[in-house]
Amino acid sequence: MLNVIIVEDSRLARLELKAQLADVKHIAIVGEADSIAQAQELLAQHNVDLMFLDIDLPDGNGFDLLLSIAQPPKVIFTTAFEEFALKAFEQNAIDYLLKPFSQERLQSALARVNMERESVTETKAMMDLSSRFFVKDGQQCFLIQLAQVERFESLGNYTQVYFDQHKTIVYRTLAQIEARLPKEVFFRTSRQYIVQLSCVQDVALCASGGLELTMKSGAKVEVSRRQASQFKALFSL
Repeated sequence: MLNVIIVEDSRLARLELKAQLADVKHIAIVGEADSIAQAQELLAQHNVDLMFLDIDLPDGNGFDLLLSIAQPPKVIFTTAFEEFALKAFEQNAIDYLLKPFSQERLQSALARVNMERESVTETKAMMDLSSRFFVKDGQQCFLIQLAQVERFESLGNYTQVYFDQHKTIVYRTLAQIEARLPKEVFFRTSRQYIVQLSCVQDVALCASGGLELTMKSGAKVEVSRRQASQFKALFSL
């Protein structure tokens, strides 16, 4: 079952989309929002798998909302503006539906969601610190033990791995990698980074309300305001 929210400032458009989704068996609409602020509240209250997102909203645009979320759900844009399609896919959108769209077009978008979910949860075993994985960087090859990894950085559909004094790219999304990592060892700090907790050297407060981690390598990694409370809870007495 997919938990879905609809973020759309037009009440009529929300009603039309709800009607189209009514016969989709694996969909549960857990909320509706007509603004970024309302959408942020819904995302804080529910475990959302998929968001139907309009571009033009009263208090900003859909991209502003995505930038404000540490771990955004899967997104299907629903809009009348075709000129933002490239930017949407750069934000890892599943699909970009131009209004008005047919039931067949909607079903096609939902099929993409299911395909991506299956690729993330494919039958690969969970990793532990002794697990090793192979990467190729140009003419160099590495067999990396997970314990060597300081952090992972999202590069859209790819992920940069930082280990020892090296960095290299793997052709997996950060979400796909996160699904296999031991949760007690690695922490998702934001949409961009996952860090190994044992590699955190220092913690400082940020003006944004989040935290700034100093890693053993000297690199600085920001913990989003939303994730900061979870990070603090890990180390509370």
